Amino acid sequence: MRGAAAFLLGCAVSAWASAGVVTAPPEPGRVLVGAIRWDAWHGPASEVGLIVEKTLAPAHWHYRLPFFGRVTGENAVEVRGTTPEIMEQEIAFAHQAGLDYWAFVIYPEDNALSLVLKLYLASEQKHRVNFCLNLQGGWEGGGGREAWPAKVRRYVEYFREASYQCVADGRPLIYLYSVDGLVGPGRFASWEEARAAFQELRARAQAAGAGNPYIVAQGWSPETLKEQAATLGLDAIGAYASNAGGRAAPYAELAAHTQRWWDAFGATGCDVVPLVTAGWDMRPRVETPVPWVKDGNIQEYYEAPAPDELGEHLEKAITWCRTHPETAKANTVLIYAWNEFDEGGWICPTLSEGAARLDAIGKKLRKLRSAAPHEGQPIRE
Repeated sequence: MRGAAAFLLGCAVSAWASAGVVTAPPEPGRVLVGAIRWDAWHGPASEVGLIVEKTLAPAHWHYRLPFFGRVTGENAVEVRGTTPEIMEQEIAFAHQAGLDYWAFVIYPEDNALSLVLKLYLASEQKHRVNFCLNLQGGWEGGGGREAWPAKVRRYVEYFREASYQCVADGRPLIYLYSVDGLVGPGRFASWEEARAAFQELRARAQAAGAGNPYIVAQGWSPETLKEQAATLGLDAIGAYASNAGGRAAPYAELAAHTQRWWDAFGATGCDVVPLVTAGWDMRPRVETPVPWVKDGNIQEYYEAPAPDELGEHLEKAITWCRTHPETAKANTVLIYAWNEFDEGGWICPTLSEGAARLDAIGKKLRKLRSAAPHEGQPIRE
C-alpha cells in the first residue's frame, strides 16, 4: 500500500510539472536564482549511493524522499534518480518555478556522482535550466599540477555549452567549496601553485572564447573567505550551506543567521553571492553514520521551513542584491539546495510534500519579476 501511494503521488507530481507553461527568456539585469545539486541519489552505482539510501531508510525519514523515491519496506527505500525521464521531470519542475540554473557539485567524469550531470548534458530540454560548476577543493587539488590540464580541458568544454550560466557580462560562473582542500599531500604543493592553476583556467577559457570565469569561494568565515579569495585571485565569496548550531530551533532563526551573513560577507569588501537556505537538519546522517560526517550532534538541527517562509527568505536575498549592486556584482543568489535530502536542505518535490516549496518559490519569483520587468539575463544562445 505504501509503495502504491508513493507511485500515485509521484504521478501527481509529474502531472504538475508537465502542465507548466513555457515562459519567455528573462531580460537583462534580473537577479538570477540558482540551486546546488549534490547527485548521490543513484543507489548501487556507488557505495555513496547505497549509504545515503540507508540514511533515509527509517520510516520517520520517509517524508524526505524525492518524487522519484520508493518506499520498499517499513524501513527500506530506493532513491535512484538516474534515468533520462527523471531528469526531464526535474528540468520541468525547476523551469516552472523560475530557477535560472543548477550548480552541480563536480566529481571526476568516471565517478558515479557525475551520472546525473551527464543526463542533464544529454537532455534536449537543458536550455530551460542553465548549469554551472560547484567545485570542491579536495577533488580539484587531487593529483596536483600534473592532473590539472585535463580538468581545465573538461571545464572549458562545459563553458562552451549554450546552457552554461554566465554572469557579469558573459563570464562563466563557478563556485568553489572547501577551499582548504586544494593544497596538501597529493594535491597542489603550495598556494602559489593553486593560484597559478586558476590563472591557467582563466587563460584557457578566454582563449577558447568562453570568457573569464567568475569564481566564488564558499565557506563559513567571512574573514577566512576574504583571505582565500585574495590568495587565489578569486572574484567573490559566498557559502554552500548555513548552520549556526541551533538545537531543535525554528527555521526563522536559521534564515535570520543566513541573512546576517550577507552583510558580514559584504563588510569584508569582497563581492558576494548571497546564500538562501532551505534548511539544515542532518539527523539522518548522525542516526545512520556516514563516513564523511565526524562528531555529528543529533540534537543540532532546525525545523523545516514552511513553504512561504522559504519564499520570504528568497525575496530578502533578491532584495539584498538589488540594494547592494556594488557588492552583488554577479547579480545572483544561490539556494542550498535542490536535493540535499538527508542533510536537510531541499526544494526538489518530495513524495510527502509534493511541489509546495517550489510553488512558493515560483509564486514569489513571478511577483518579483512582474514588478521589475526589465530584470533578467537571457539564456546564452
